[in-house]
Amino acid sequence: MSDEHWYEDETGSMVRPYTVTRGRTRPGGRHTIGLMSRVTALASDGAARPVLDHAPAALLDLIHRGPRPLAELAADADLPLTVVRVLLGDLAEAGLIRIDEPLRTPVTGPDADPDLLREIVQRLREI
Repeated sequence: MSDEHWYEDETGSMVRPYTVTRGRTRPGGRHTIGLMSRVTALASDGAARPVLDHAPAALLDLIHRGPRPLAELAADADLPLTVVRVLLGDLAEAGLIRIDEPLRTPVTGPDADPDLLREIVQRLREI
């Protein structure tokens, strides 16, 4: 993220999440964005980039550094997942990013230990 902070380290965000998303809690349009959905910046075709508020502009800058999943973007941007989902929906509607669902590959072989997988799920739920 850039060196510019729009929050205070000691007191937290100066702008509440509902303000950043204008009260929206879900991305607009047809976008379903899972935790591991891969977000990629689209190359501009020479057209002028629309003027973006600080949060979506900072998020787009992170995406331009390389494709990454939603969970990583939220952590890097230090924003709640719901806020990042809404902002990503806006960026996708503007044609600035592409959102791809993660590849689903079946787990087979020695890594398919059902007890281990259940334990991982349980630990994730505890977080």
